Amino acid sequence: MNLSEFQYKYQSQLIEWRRHLHANPELSWEEMNTTNFIESELRKIGISNIAKPLKTGLVAIIESDVKSEKCVALRADIDALPILEQNDLEFKSKNIGVMHACGHDVHSTCLLGAAKFLFENKNLWQGSITLIFQPSEEKQPSGAEAMIKAGVLDSPKVDKIFGLHVTPELETGKLGFHSGPFMASADEIYLTIIGKGGHGASPHLCIDPIVMSANIILALQQLVSRYADPKTPTVLTFGDIQGHGATNIIPDRVFLKGTLRTFDEAWRQEMKQKIKSVCEGISRGFGGDCIVDIPQGLPFVYNEPELTTDISNIAASFLGEENVIQMPIRMGAEDFSYYGHHCRSSFFRLGTGNAEKGTMVSVHNSTFLIDEDALSIGAYALSQFAIKS
Repeated sequence: MNLSEFQYKYQSQLIEWRRHLHANPELSWEEMNTTNFIESELRKIGISNIAKPLKTGLVAIIESDVKSEKCVALRADIDALPILEQNDLEFKSKNIGVMHACGHDVHSTCLLGAAKFLFENKNLWQGSITLIFQPSEEKQPSGAEAMIKAGVLDSPKVDKIFGLHVTPELETGKLGFHSGPFMASADEIYLTIIGKGGHGASPHLCIDPIVMSANIILALQQLVSRYADPKTPTVLTFGDIQGHGATNIIPDRVFLKGTLRTFDEAWRQEMKQKIKSVCEGISRGFGGDCIVDIPQGLPFVYNEPELTTDISNIAASFLGEENVIQMPIRMGAEDFSYYGHHCRSSFFRLGTGNAEKGTMVSVHNSTFLIDEDALSIGAYALSQFAIKS
């Protein structure tokens, strides 16, 4: 079956699935109804080998007509974001303040579509295919890490795994690939800067955590500009500062939240130590203190080069070489990265941008939309990569 035939047969079903999922989003680790819906649709297809190793999410296995040790996994994330949707759609979010603003409804739909095709065409491939509908990509603790610990890659033993992500800056009809390190590691940074509060007119009687915070933020940026290897992309951003003082009140504490992104594991760990040293040193120099909390976050996404080349060539065979785009690295993060620590993996991009349809708004935005013509392309790509790679 070629792409046009696939679109003709499955597109209406894909749209129906996607619109249901979009209208009923659930936050990370709360995806009970989403899980139940996906399970119900898989059983309608005829897939019965389904397990729920965690409180949300599920894994299903399809066996081919011809037995083989080969096992390919396909993964989709199912959680939504705490965003109030501003789109005027018949199928806009019914869960006020929760929205599929990152396209996970699309990812789940594409995997359902691939599952239906693969189950109905078990004579076209050999071995088994593991379908992973994963919770909590958007929030720690990571759903990918939890799924792996629950054994979803072990029985049967997965040889390789593929996943996709919507990309509005890429036109519908195109797929994006990148060999090697693709998306950055991500660590969350929590700083509690401790001083001594008091009246704003008497700073000499206080230990000002506001001033300490300003010095810390400026000094930490110099870690990136002076210590990071210019050939190693590194981002250090603080997006939340809370002092809870007033025009005439110096607070006792200031709280900072930020993120560290890079592509080098050794430098990543070194940078964490440098952050701790700078924060503690500056705060103590002012007579205060700083509590530094940097929990271990996501590793970077690594696309195995040979595997990525293979699926790029497969994509070119049904889309045309002009629609297979070599993507640059991205400083965004993805917990799909965990799978690559256990088997060969490749994570690719699904173009959903269409200026005429107004689907160019970036993800994590209250007006994010996708071009539904991309659904069949994503589903077909997953199925073909599972069969032919």
